[in-house]
Amino acid sequence: MSLLKPLYRLNRYLKQYRGKLALAVILIVISNGLYAIIPKILQRTIDAIDRQTTLTRLAIDVAILLAASFIYAVIRFFIRKSMMGISRKIEYQLRNDYFSHLQRLPHQFFVQSKTGDLMARATNDIGSVTMTIGMGLMFTITNSLVFIFVVIMMLSTNVKLAMLALIPFPMILLLMYVSFGRFYKIYEQVQESYSDITSRVHETIAGIRVIQAYVQEEHEIRQFETVNSHYLRKNLKLAVLRGVMWALMMLLFGFALIILLWIGGNAVIAKQISIGDLVAFTAWVGMLSWPMISLGWVLNLIQRASASMNRINEIMDTPPIISDGDQTDHRIKTLHGDIEFRNVTFAYNGKPVLKNISLHIPAGSTLAIIGPTGSGKSTLVELIPRLIEASSGQVLIDGIDIRRIPLKVLRSHIGFVPQETFLFSETLAENISYGVEGAHPDEIDRVAAISTIRDDLENFPDRYQTVIGERGVNLSGGQKQRTAISRALLRKPKILILDDALSSVDTDTEEKIISSLQANYFHQTTIMISHRISTVKHADWIIVLNDGEIIEQGQHEQLLAKNGFYATLYQRQLLERALEEM
Repeated sequence: MSLLKPLYRLNRYLKQYRGKLALAVILIVISNGLYAIIPKILQRTIDAIDRQTTLTRLAIDVAILLAASFIYAVIRFFIRKSMMGISRKIEYQLRNDYFSHLQRLPHQFFVQSKTGDLMARATNDIGSVTMTIGMGLMFTITNSLVFIFVVIMMLSTNVKLAMLALIPFPMILLLMYVSFGRFYKIYEQVQESYSDITSRVHETIAGIRVIQAYVQEEHEIRQFETVNSHYLRKNLKLAVLRGVMWALMMLLFGFALIILLWIGGNAVIAKQISIGDLVAFTAWVGMLSWPMISLGWVLNLIQRASASMNRINEIMDTPPIISDGDQTDHRIKTLHGDIEFRNVTFAYNGKPVLKNISLHIPAGSTLAIIGPTGSGKSTLVELIPRLIEASSGQVLIDGIDIRRIPLKVLRSHIGFVPQETFLFSETLAENISYGVEGAHPDEIDRVAAISTIRDDLENFPDRYQTVIGERGVNLSGGQKQRTAISRALLRKPKILILDDALSSVDTDTEEKIISSLQANYFHQTTIMISHRISTVKHADWIIVLNDGEIIEQGQHEQLLAKNGFYATLYQRQLLERALEEM
């Protein structure tokens, strides 16, 4: 039962199809009852031939056999169609639920998880589970009924011969029981190895330019061969175990037939049973062989499905830490963009990243954040859309704790451009309009002008309809960033967050973009993170972060007058620029 425990989650899917499952079970009962009777019809036909029956009687018996076989085949078709249809629908629902759950998990979950492993669970593991729902469930019910019906037919025909023919079957069940645990462990290892392969392929394809630039193709090939050979070894081990089990089962079935032929043959010679009885028993033993063999196959399916479902449950049971809760006020529909941090602290794995931050950003103003790498700049802005949660303190928008604001409302009012720009393998227009349904071409063109990506349209063969490739592979770093800025602006956000979003553009383009943003087209609150003083100096307010604390804040001239960290950084950048121009 502990092996079946991971599969309990499927109950809620199966309940939706109770009517269809009940009908399928009824059809299975009818078909298998008919299947078990066919050897009895065959027995009577052979015995009638032995008694020199008439040609008319023989024709009737043959017609009955044909009719029974035809009806059985038709019913089996509908059973398979129904059961496999249910399994495919459950697969569809389970994969949708898995994907939907992934969308709700926090950013940190994906930092700690391998993309290839998550993909393997969504494809290979879910496929293993649904195969068990369809084929496994169908064969479990079918073969259980076949076994019951056939044993009843055998006992009703000749008890002694039936008991002798069934002698090897307990040994077959014992063999299955002994191999059960071994199969489960190997299936789990096979699935994990498959995830390693998927992860390796995903990382290699994603980093192909780096691999080729550093001439590491042979190294990556060797690494892939290593994980692939591990997967091969696990599968070969599984194949050997499966082969041994099946060979032993066939050997035991051979013993059952030998016992039947020897004892039954002697009984026919002694006129204790008819030839028809022996033929019927031979057919029944053959019928029992498939349920027992397929039982082993079904048990293997269940083991594989259990191992796969256990991996799926690990994800499905991971709670979406950041979500709407009891304190969420669904009456909140709009935001204006006034932001306040009150004594905010954030720690990661027990290590403080932000320390007691207090800050007010009036609606419609521009805040710039500057500081060394690892000072907590990105962490600070990720608190606003609740990509992460503060360990203590409060983040408020319009005086409302953001935990009271519905997530959808909160994030729909924020335009966020992260450090790592992500673009989809779609057209330029579709990437800009991502998240805004039915965006008008004029609006797309307007935000493209603000971000200056419109200036590059002549370089694109189909202008806005140019497919930019996976992750924007055929765009420069600056073009990616400007496309992402256009995407954020199209939402007409009340809060615009630019996390080092101008690092890949030249200073002239940077000045154009900043000038456009300062025009405050949408009256948004703007938060800019940058390492360049030229990017932040025109902001309404500037804070300097270092080691998770605000060490300086003020306007550009005020910070220069303090002659502290900001002033030192400014002088250094002026010197670097002068050296570049020499």
